[in-house]
Parts: sequence; C-alpha cells; structure tokens
Amino acid sequence: MKTLSHFFKALSDETRLRILHLLIQSGEICVCDLEAVLKLSQPKISRHLAYLRLSGLVSARKKGQWVYYRISPDLPESQNSFLIQIQSLSATDPVLKGDSAALRGVYCTDTCTTI
Repeated sequence: MKTLSHFFKALSDETRLRILHLLIQSGEICVCDLEAVLKLSQPKISRHLAYLRLSGLVSARKKGQWVYYRISPDLPESQNSFLIQIQSLSATDPVLKGDSAALRGVYCTDTCTTI
C-alpha cells in the first residue's frame, strides 16, 4: 500500500466496499460471480478491481481465461484488521446482507455458472 490515504480512498466507493465485503466472505472470487451478485457490468467491476489492485488491497491469479481475486496476502496487519472490522459492521447493512445472500447461490466453474 503506497499510503494510508490510498487505502481510505479505495474504501470510499460503495461498489468497492461491496466487492471487498464479498472477497472477505468468500476468500476468492471470479469476476463473473461478482457480476452475478452485484448486477453490474464486467467492465465496471473490472475497473473497480483494478483500482483495488493498484491500491494494494487485492491480488489476482489467472486460471485459464478466468481471473480470481482475493484480499492481498501482503496487506499490512493493521489494514487487514480494519477490513475485518468493516466486515463485522456490515451485518446491519441491507445491501451487504443482500450481497451475502446472493453469493450463496453463485459459484464459478470454468464456464462461470450460477445455480
């Protein structure tokens, strides 16, 4: 993470907070699953993921044609703890609760299918 201000700027957008919430909850997630849960276009999600990646909050790995994202393992403990605190506060947010419920019905295979 370049600076603490980059960290907080990354958290200042609702879509990025929703993505981080889902990454913390799932551990790792494919863009197609984020599309299904967030009901947003692939370019919009990819733009937010790029911002999170450049901020150092998430890392990516490629498997075939799919890219899977997760919270960066290199994230400083203080920032990781902060994300966990945000996650615990999200239990009362109706949007994030809806995202959690939607995530339970989605999984990614090599063809990115919803169930």
